[in-house]
Amino acid sequence: MINHHFLRLNFFILLVFPWLLVNAGSPLLTGAERLDKYLPLLKDKRVGVVVNQTSVVGTNQEHLLDVLIKNKVNVTAAFAPEHGFRGTAEYGANVSDGKDIKTGIPIYSLHGKTKKPLPEQLNKTDVIVFDIQDVGARFYTYISTMFYVMEACAENDKEFIVLDRPNPCDYVDGPVLNRRYKSFVGMLQIPILHGCTVGELARLINGEGWLLGKPDICKLTVIPVEGWKHGQPYSLPIPPSPNLPNDQAIQLYASLCAFEATKISVGRGTTFPFQVIGAPNEKYGSFAFTPRSMPGFDSNPLHKDVKCYGLDLRNVTSVKGLTLKYVIEFYKKSGEDATFFSRRNWMDLLMGTNQVREAIVAGKTEEQIRAEWQTGLDEYKVMRRKYVLY
Repeated sequence: MINHHFLRLNFFILLVFPWLLVNAGSPLLTGAERLDKYLPLLKDKRVGVVVNQTSVVGTNQEHLLDVLIKNKVNVTAAFAPEHGFRGTAEYGANVSDGKDIKTGIPIYSLHGKTKKPLPEQLNKTDVIVFDIQDVGARFYTYISTMFYVMEACAENDKEFIVLDRPNPCDYVDGPVLNRRYKSFVGMLQIPILHGCTVGELARLINGEGWLLGKPDICKLTVIPVEGWKHGQPYSLPIPPSPNLPNDQAIQLYASLCAFEATKISVGRGTTFPFQVIGAPNEKYGSFAFTPRSMPGFDSNPLHKDVKCYGLDLRNVTSVKGLTLKYVIEFYKKSGEDATFFSRRNWMDLLMGTNQVREAIVAGKTEEQIRAEWQTGLDEYKVMRRKYVLY
């Protein structure tokens, strides 16, 4: 006899979670793990790689550079983003050129004096492979690095291959960048949470003519992820940078990054960065923590060696995407101090607009602030649909 209740239950589950049907029995494979798709594209070519500590392949987490060399790919150069080739450089620190100790391959820094590959650094390459884990936030600088590398490839007639990875904070939210606030923490006219994988974002950059003012000028190939769809959670096997050590920090990052423009600590100098907020005043909350010098993470954190009071967000589960509630709450607790945004310009660069800061100071609610950016966000969502792969 057919169990109709069982069938209805299963139909409901698949209706609400359709990716369960798509991925039933399908293991998740990142672009880097799909060697059969990209190794043929690298045969007999001189290859440059843009990689860091997240550029690993398989459960044994073998570095992509080692995998390519093992497969007799002619790797001639490596390029390192913020935090360096091995991901050990502190926040904001310049990264120096060097050589990979294991292979002797030259490593060129893209987070120092040079943020865009130079023609002489590309002259021994035919194709550049980009394989770096992003976290889905506009001000996370790996996507700014990708933009500059794509631009250099377009200018120097080099192929560009993205080995795609899932987006662990897969939301579309926040104000779209105003061009007046373009910087390395905001290169692209996208919202704070862009809802794209790096592969999809590369397609958008190329397709919308954001490179040299011409569409499809970059010789772009994306090796897609297999077994993942938008809306599926994804837990990173390796921290993408020293101060985003776990899934909780990644989920809170977009909502807490604005505090970097204030006198409020986000927990740099603790073992739980981007999971707490506070300052040396008990008016901010009952939870206490003391930032310390932590070389490799932050040697000189805000409020170093001073007890801070605020909120412990390590077990918060309510933040899904972007919220301004914490910034607004702490601004009010400050007594609406005119100096709360101690680095006003930095706040505007992070937000991609001065509208958010000015609205908070004006006493507007989060709902009112959201209404002001909604039109631009809706327009972005329409544009994004053309480039979605999953």
